[in-house]
Amino acid sequence: MITIALIVAMTSEYEQVKSLLTDVKEEKVGPFTCVTGQHNGASFVLMQCGMGKVNAAAGATEMIRTFQPDYLISTGVAGGIDSCLRIMDVVVSRQLVHHDMWCGPGTERGEVQGVAKMFEGDRDMVRVAMGLPCETRIHGGLICTGDQFISDRKQLDEIKGAFPEGLAVDMESAAIAQVAYLYKVPFVSFRIISDTPGAEGHTQQWEDFWTNIAEGSFTVTKTFLEQLIEAKK
Repeated sequence: MITIALIVAMTSEYEQVKSLLTDVKEEKVGPFTCVTGQHNGASFVLMQCGMGKVNAAAGATEMIRTFQPDYLISTGVAGGIDSCLRIMDVVVSRQLVHHDMWCGPGTERGEVQGVAKMFEGDRDMVRVAMGLPCETRIHGGLICTGDQFISDRKQLDEIKGAFPEGLAVDMESAAIAQVAYLYKVPFVSFRIISDTPGAEGHTQQWEDFWTNIAEGSFTVTKTFLEQLIEAKK
């Protein structure tokens, strides 16, 4: 039986994933609480790490060391930073980068000196995600991560200028990808677009998503998890 570890940042995301599981048990892992359970013949480990790169990296490390998962997935929401994206689209991480990382002269923006400039999403999981039998528009590409909630056009233009191929921005994915790279665990980030930073009424988009859309957005995440299990049987 495969073990899939899921790490989310926010309570609403956590509750949605938890609702899928049977035989649910809580377990304390360092400073975090994990939930274990079963779904469609696979074992799941779920953690709400909290927002930001430090929380995400610490949570991912505890999950990997404690549960030795076969696959690690970051799921939740992200801001869309490309004109091809609409709210409720999904971005799957072919690549991930720290948009707020610079290690000084002789290094490129985003490069973790001595490690990598960009981290790769697991090809098998990306392939499953891109082939989902659903109406949701799914895009494979670059997710840019930083410890900032991107809310205005100046911030967006700076990120797009440095990483023109970037599709989405969040606060956790690249940090988890770096931990997965170090521990050699297959990883992908599967992010639903909740808002489009820099757009008129951006803050209202974010609030409206959580008020009116978030519950329905989980269907595509559920489909991805079930298709991944089928692909690995």
